[in-house]
Amino acid sequence: MSLRILLVILLASLLSGCGYNTIQQKDEGVKAAWSQVLNQYKRRADLVPNLVNTVKGYASHEERVLTEVTAARAKVGSINVNADDPASVKQFQDAQVQLQSAIGRLLMVSENYPQLKADQNFLQLQAQLEGTENRISVERKNYIETVQDYNTYIRKFPVNLTAMMFGYKPKANFTVENEAQIQNAPTVDFGGQQPAPASN
Repeated sequence: MSLRILLVILLASLLSGCGYNTIQQKDEGVKAAWSQVLNQYKRRADLVPNLVNTVKGYASHEERVLTEVTAARAKVGSINVNADDPASVKQFQDAQVQLQSAIGRLLMVSENYPQLKADQNFLQLQAQLEGTENRISVERKNYIETVQDYNTYIRKFPVNLTAMMFGYKPKANFTVENEAQIQNAPTVDFGGQQPAPASN
């Protein structure tokens, strides 16, 4: 057996024992999970033009809200996100929050238009949006767990040495969107009225 073949076998056994193959597997898992997140966000963005056009048919003078939704969707589409860059993920996340907020305002407009609320196309789009929001939550949760698994693995000894040698770094993850708000307890205001005493 030649020295070159012996060195290849030795290197292969060292790499398999130090977590290299598992790093590859987990890295691919993170990429797949990220693709699923992007798919669901794209699904939401694709619903926006139809939603805007349907609302416009009943509430064309709600120009500000319609423009906000269209602009938020355009901003989401213009971001070239890099899942390995925390700043890029944050920018992408912020744009998605703005789009979600703009869609929420657009749906609130429907409350003032009973005919719009009864429109079958609008109801179908609203149901699709609700389903998409649920899918986004599921895929984000899956991505967060997959990244956590990957990041934890590459920090373990001796895998951390392999990760360092081949340039594998911790992946960026989603953060809580309204972190500042949820740190404060909500204020409950009954408008100055005391709740009625419980009857015995």
